[in-house]
Parts: sequence; structure tokens; C-alpha cells
Amino acid sequence: MIFLALTIYTNQISEVLMNHIQGSLIHEGKAKRVFACENPNRVLIEFKNDATAFNAKKRSEIDGKGRLNCKISAALFKLLELNGIPTHFLELQSETFMIADKINVIPLEVVIRNIATGSLCRETPINQGTILNPPLLDYYYKDDELGDPILTEKRLKLLDLISTSQIEEVETITRSVNKILKEYFDDLDLLLVDFKLEFGFNSLGKIVIADEISPDNCRFWDKTNSDPKGRILDKDRFRQDLGGVIDAYEEILKRIEKDSSNAS
Repeated sequence: MIFLALTIYTNQISEVLMNHIQGSLIHEGKAKRVFACENPNRVLIEFKNDATAFNAKKRSEIDGKGRLNCKISAALFKLLELNGIPTHFLELQSETFMIADKINVIPLEVVIRNIATGSLCRETPINQGTILNPPLLDYYYKDDELGDPILTEKRLKLLDLISTSQIEEVETITRSVNKILKEYFDDLDLLLVDFKLEFGFNSLGKIVIADEISPDNCRFWDKTNSDPKGRILDKDRFRQDLGGVIDAYEEILKRIEKDSSNAS
């Protein structure tokens, strides 16, 4: 039923998205390029094949990664919108381009963890695989030169990036997204280990989710695979030199699309 509703959503929103022509480059990040279009309140976002890790200290180019991340992100943004979660996403322009609201980015990375792994286990005595109940939510200051440092509650308020009420709104949205996606991926035999969200203000001043939701910024473990390395279906395959990055991303998209076909 979810993806039947997604089809209706897509048809409705397509009525207001006509002939978006790529304009000048506004911004280029590690994994995406953002272009202007004729509507000043919208942008075209291109998903690149570049792969980076450890604040871009490790780099590569992986053919097909941009296409997969774009399609996965589009499907998940649609899912969230149907569940009342505001995002910047409007429509796919092609397999590697999406149309989105132009936003003023809040320089925060919001990470929510359901299972302990990665930096949490390196920085604390918490064991790999520990279930975190309730899920742990962390804020990081988005600045590559500073290494995206973690922020305490007092440091977050000291920086005055957003108001106290807006911080509460961001946390509420993030925890709602976590609940929606955990349940969704559980039905696809995937564990949503953790993920990162970015936010911004749209032209109406509303806080919305931006960036992407893909194996680049989510950790997925295959519930049907008990091997600690074989079960990884996300960018950790690149970080840890496990190989099979595209195969892993393809598997995520395949399960999403299979769910879509079953629903219709």
C-alpha cells in the first residue's frame, strides 16, 4: 500500500514540475552538485559517483553509485513525505538528478544510532552490536576543516545555529524518521543500524530534511546474513575495503523496488 500511495504522490507532484532546466552550479560537495534552475526556489541536485570516507581523506570513484543513491533517496524521501515528514525532495529529473526545494542549510549533522558500531565503539567502551534503547541521538558541527566535531548540548546552544524550539523540532523529526525507516527496513529483512540527517530552511522558513538518505549516510545490515562483514550493505564496505560496494547498494535498491512491485 505504501508504494501504491507513492505512485499517486508522484503523479500529483509531477503536475507542478515542468521543464526544469539546469542552470549555473551553486555548490559542489563530496558526493553531489547543486545547480540553479528557472524557479529561484528550486534546485537540481546531481548525485556523483565519487566515494569519500574519513572526511574525504579516502577517495575513489565508483561507477553507478550516483544513480543508486539518487534512486534510493528519492524512494525514501517519498516514503517520509507520505508519513508527514517534511523534506526538500520534489521529483526525480533523471536517474542521477533530483529536483528539490532550495534551502538554507543548517550546519549540523544529526546522527541517530539504534545499534552500537563505528565511532561510538571506538570512542566508548560500548561493545559492537549493543542495542541502544532508546536510540542515541548526537549532533555534529558540519565543518570538514574542523573534522565535524561532536557537540554537547551546551556547545550546540553556544553556537546559536538554531533556536531551542527548533532543536526540539529537529529531534522530534529525527526520531519520527527513525521509527518509520526502522519498521520499513525491518520488513525488507534489513537492520537500520544508524543514519545521519541534514536539515535546512525552505523558502517558507520551514525546517525540512535535506541532502540524501542512502547507503552513503545509513548503515544497513542484512538480517539474512550472519557474517559480520558479509551482512554490511552500506558505505562501510568502502571504508573497510570490503569490496562489493555497488552490489551492496544494488541490493538495497532491489529490495525497495521489490516492495514497490509487491504493493502495486
